[in-house]
Order: sequence, then C-alpha cells, then structure tokens
Amino acid sequence: MFTSQTSSFQDSIDVEERDDFDSEEIAGYSQKIQLNCYYTIYLYQGTRSEATGDNVTWNQRRADSTTSHDDFSLTLIDSSLPTEAEPELRTYISRRLSKGALLGGMGNIAMVELSIPEQAVGCYCCLLEQERSPEQPDADGNGYVICFMGGSEKGLNLFRLELDKYVQGLHSSLQTPELQNLETEVRPYLSRWYEESVMHIHRVVQLVQGNISFLLHAALSHTPVEVINSDEKTKADVSRFIKAASLQGLSQQDTTAASLCKAITEDTHSDLVIDCATSPPTITNPVSNRFCDDWIQAFLNAAERCNPFLLRQILENFKLKAIQDMNSLKRYVRQAEMSHYALFRCCQFLQGCGNGDVLLQNARAEHSDLPEACSIITVLEEFLREQAQAQA
Repeated sequence: MFTSQTSSFQDSIDVEERDDFDSEEIAGYSQKIQLNCYYTIYLYQGTRSEATGDNVTWNQRRADSTTSHDDFSLTLIDSSLPTEAEPELRTYISRRLSKGALLGGMGNIAMVELSIPEQAVGCYCCLLEQERSPEQPDADGNGYVICFMGGSEKGLNLFRLELDKYVQGLHSSLQTPELQNLETEVRPYLSRWYEESVMHIHRVVQLVQGNISFLLHAALSHTPVEVINSDEKTKADVSRFIKAASLQGLSQQDTTAASLCKAITEDTHSDLVIDCATSPPTITNPVSNRFCDDWIQAFLNAAERCNPFLLRQILENFKLKAIQDMNSLKRYVRQAEMSHYALFRCCQFLQGCGNGDVLLQNARAEHSDLPEACSIITVLEEFLREQAQAQA
C-alpha cells in the first residue's frame, strides 16, 4: 500500500517529467527566460446597431485597420503586436465572431499562429459588450474585443478565472468618449495583464522561498494569514495565493468550509503572520507537515525557471493530491465503523500520507453530524498525537 501511495505522490510532484505540459512547452521553459506577451483591443460594432459618434470616429480614423462582415465590423484601437502580426490576429478574431464562438463576458482560449518570434502562441480573447439601448433592445450590440497573448493554450487555461476578472476590470475605463484615456488608463492596464493575472504565484514563491510550505499548510487548514510591513500589492498576491491553494468550494459538502472556519475560530491556533520588514520575511506561528514540505522543491524549481504556468500546474497537482487523500480517508472512516482492521489501515494511511492533521481537521468538520464517524476520528487524532510524541 505504501509503495503505490508513494509512487502516486511522486508522480503528482514531478510535473516537469510528465505530460501535464507537452515536452515542447517544458523545453521552452527549461532555462530562465522572459516570456514575450502581447495585448490587442478592438472596437466591435454590430452592423444592425445604431452607430454612435464615437464609433464613427474610430471607424473613419482606422479605416485601414477595420475588418467588416455582414453582421459586424472590427476596428483596431491599440496593440502591442508587431505590425505584420496584428492583421493576422484580426482575421482570426473575425472568423471566431462570425461563427458565434465569442460570447459576451466569457473568455475564449486557443493557440494562434502569428508573425511573431514564437510563431504559435496562446491567445485569450473576450468580448466586452456595451449596454444595449432601450430603443434598440434586439439590435446587435457594440463593445470591445480584448486579446491577451503569451505562453500556450494549456498555460493560459490555468489562469482563465484570473484573466476573466482582469478583463472585467476594464469596464469602467472603456466608457470614456473616443477612449480619450487610452494612453493614461487603458493601455497601461492592458500592458500589465501578464504581471497582474499570471505572475502573482511566482512572486509569492520568490518572496517566501522555502517557507512556502507554511502557506500551503495554512491554505489547506483554513488558517488566517496576515501580511504586515508590506505594500498592498504583496498583500494581494499572498491573499490570491492562499485562495488558489485552498480547497474551499471543492468539498462535496457546502457546509464544510463554514464548519472549518468556525472550528478554527474556536481553536487555539494563531494566525500565520508574514512580516516583510526583513528579507526574507519573518514567519510567525509557522505550521507545516511532511506532506507540504515535500512540495517545497517542486515550487522552488519552477520559480527558478520563471515559469508561472508550471507553478500553477504544480499548485493544482498539490490540491488534487490533497483531495484524493481526503476522499481516501473518508472511505477508510466509513469502513472503520464496521471493521477494526479498516481502522488499522486508516492509521497506517494517516501515518504514511504526512498530512494527517489537515485531513482529520477536514474530516471532523464534514462529519460533525455523524456521531460514529466522529468517534472514529477522535481515535485517529489520539493515534497521531501518540505518534508525534513518540517521534519527539
């Protein structure tokens, strides 16, 4: 049992050696390089909608950068792509729009071939529709198509939620007539998409280095994390990392997260405090376990390569392994209610997985209304305490 368990765990860590990313993608990140990333924004106008003065101005000013179809027109507003590559992207986006493949507010990710050094690159595109006029509720809407390019399709898919949220942050800036704030607001915002939506996990690993296990444990155990003596960006990065590493929302029972938060509030455990006044930061109330410690090197290796996509994949594998172990424990607990041998196997599992404290904490919260299961969990908690005292 321990052999297969160890093998499965090692497979989940060694993402660099597996097919979570294609070998070509991994080869591209094998050395420390700066990834090229691009953005483009287009004005989208349905031909059945009434053209506003602003849209007419854009179309006239960019007549040579407008692609027209029977149902819509697409006009370039701004782009960081090379001059020869932008028309190729516009052709691709027009083809997607004509097929109805871009829905308002929902990002779409695919690989596109462009005249850039990478040749083929992952492309996230999203149609931000403007509110429709009450006088023309059935007319085709106007809006903007936002495109972010960099990395691979598989890599960008790992950050789909972050990219969706980042694009939505443009809504208020796109209400200015003729986008007079293009140079002051819109362009700087678009140019930061990679740093803001993709690199936050990398920045956190670089910040805490080998102490990343304390953050992983805090995320799994729902321990509050406080960052002091730092700027707001660092605080936001750590908060986003904890949220990305947490299993909240992935439990089979919606009440588990709330039960855990209540249990931790009543518990004597203190918040994890990261003091950025020193370099590296000072960690107060650090708690970890063997399971979290075993992932440290994988995170550090990916961070050294400056590969945020690999970092995110490792983080997802970390969560997947934790979920698998939680499901295994729940199965053993059910069996242990009827079999002493199953209880013995449960003790062996907890001893081998290295994550027993977190698993039992989640199991107790999820089985709080099942007396027999709680009795089994109490026995297992006593077993772990005795093992810890024996090792000490």
